[in-house]
Amino acid sequence: MSGDDTRRQGFRALGALIPRSTAKAFKGKGLAQADIATRWPEIVGEQLAQSSLPERLSYPAGRNAGATLTIRVASAFAPHVQHLAPLIIEKINTFYGHAAVARIALVQRPLPPRKARPTRATRPLTESEQATVDATVAAVPDEELRHDLAALGRELAARRRPAPG
Repeated sequence: MSGDDTRRQGFRALGALIPRSTAKAFKGKGLAQADIATRWPEIVGEQLAQSSLPERLSYPAGRNAGATLTIRVASAFAPHVQHLAPLIIEKINTFYGHAAVARIALVQRPLPPRKARPTRATRPLTESEQATVDATVAAVPDEELRHDLAALGRELAARRRPAPG
């Protein structure tokens, strides 16, 4: 195989291709770092992402830190988002690993309709899968944590393809 790392054999995650393919579109909107738009729910949390949307990231001339992030927010949620501005800035800067955003500006406008995420029906677990999940979490002393971990384990096991045979 040649030393060219740009060509790889096999499959790649679609998410790995998105930043490169959307960079020009987002740059025209002032979102040169498209991650903030594509991963907004992951950065600020699903609940806050339902009522807000990043619109523009404006850096001071010649700098790549201390930007102003313009966020579109539904009018009813503007006071709430304004109150959470320091937390939002902290979450964004933690996501990037440096002080990328210094302040937030809010624009009160209706948000575009969001498409509902399709839900996948989970299959029932086999007895052996259920026993594996139960055995895995059995040593957890906190009952509530053990219950939550078991629920997570069941969900993950149900998403896996059933074993052939």
